[in-house]
Amino acid sequence: MPWQSSIDVESLRAIDVHVHAGVSAAFAGAPAGPTRDDTLARATQRGGAGGQTPDQTAEFYRERKIACAIWGTDAGGTRGARPGAVTNDELLEAAARNSDVFIPFVMVDPWRDHAGADEARRLIEAGARGFKFHPPAQGFYANDQRMYELYAVIAAAKLPALFHTGQTAVGQGAPGGGGGIRLKYGNPIYLDDVAVDFPDMPIIMAHPSFPWQDEALAIALHKVSAYIDLSGWSPKYFPPQLVHYANTLLKTKVLFGSDHPMITTDRWLADFQTAGFREEVQPLILKENAARLLGLRP
Repeated sequence: MPWQSSIDVESLRAIDVHVHAGVSAAFAGAPAGPTRDDTLARATQRGGAGGQTPDQTAEFYRERKIACAIWGTDAGGTRGARPGAVTNDELLEAAARNSDVFIPFVMVDPWRDHAGADEARRLIEAGARGFKFHPPAQGFYANDQRMYELYAVIAAAKLPALFHTGQTAVGQGAPGGGGGIRLKYGNPIYLDDVAVDFPDMPIIMAHPSFPWQDEALAIALHKVSAYIDLSGWSPKYFPPQLVHYANTLLKTKVLFGSDHPMITTDRWLADFQTAGFREEVQPLILKENAARLLGLRP
């Protein structure tokens, strides 16, 4: 049965909009195989939060009274999936079981052309409530019109699309960027075109967008459909201008995201308290902005 929310927003401390699924329930406990220098796979090898199955991640968030947007991977993508990855279909099944804490997002390889658009339609019918893209790892500019058929499907459903922006830890320190990761694709300025061409598709620019933070702030200020999530960094390292705008002009456009399991919610939330965010703004960032964006609150 497709996912239907049973989330009680009033009972939540927060909504985390940036969570990676850990390991497939079918793979849990097995040794991790070789990967293309995948950061999440390394976290999985270390065990702990990175080794959680979807149901274990749900319990982790349930214990903390936090709901989360969590995604699976495209098993039919052109680059394949890492060993033990949680596929979109497994994630959607887990989200249906854990609809009190999970908001299911999915990944579709943008290079699948028409087949990718068809897959997006299938996933939406199966309960997907958002899409995640990683331009540096997937090797595309966000405004490449070859991707527009896929975006059109997402926009028609009025679902959000979350894009990695800025530098990425995937491939960092490895020869050739871990097999060809090119940072240029992470510049958020290309999302300005997407926001113009698909105004019905909310855009979440993930992470502090180093070294293009000002571009992300400008887009979020100018485009009503554009948001910024604060995942992937400890808040104590956020650029000062990001904190300033989150406290003022963008206080309704900034979202809590952890990047779990790379950064757990516990560490992120502890550091957030001392990172200079105004007391009256904190509830907006931690819960209210995401609740409205994700359709959990009018």
